[in-house]
Amino acid sequence: MTLERLDTGGSAGPRDVYFSVDVETDGPIPGEFSMLSFALVYAGSYDGTSFEAPARYDTFFERTLRPISERYEQEALDVNGLDRSALVESGGDPSRVMAEAAAWLEQHSGGGTPILVAYPLSFDWTWLYWYFVRFLGTSPFKHSRCLDLKTAIAIRGRRTVSASGHDQLPPALRSALPHTHRALDDAIEQADILAKLFTWDGT
Repeated sequence: MTLERLDTGGSAGPRDVYFSVDVETDGPIPGEFSMLSFALVYAGSYDGTSFEAPARYDTFFERTLRPISERYEQEALDVNGLDRSALVESGGDPSRVMAEAAAWLEQHSGGGTPILVAYPLSFDWTWLYWYFVRFLGTSPFKHSRCLDLKTAIAIRGRRTVSASGHDQLPPALRSALPHTHRALDDAIEQADILAKLFTWDGT
């Protein structure tokens, strides 16, 4: 994979390896509802001095899962367009899928520390962390290795968190890649926003 190195100043240190994550679900909280699909995309690495962005976002892990409960909200399914009834039959077993995801993350972390990136983090982190712990016993991201793009944009842009939503992105951070509510598409778009954030001057 070809990487683009961006010098951001600061001191070199342990390398963070970023994975942009998006999840699609059939409700608001895990356990009572189900995660139906998710995607992990290699989004670059940072050692405190240089950010290395991939030339292409073609290193990814994407899966659909079998629902774990009977409950669901039609509104959530209307947003993501997933066929829940089909996933009852064809979705991956959560235990197997989470084990495969953990192995993929280890393989592509290259000895660095895997960091989950999402926009906003609170929703995607909650689901993925719960599924890793429930079905694998532990999370590759431990209990706190994560980066919230919304908070980062608010701080760097000197704006409030409430004014840093996806529909309020400044032109310099907007991605030409589509936001479709398919997990892989949205994770790739977030990875592109992360790379732009490292060179954004905050204006």
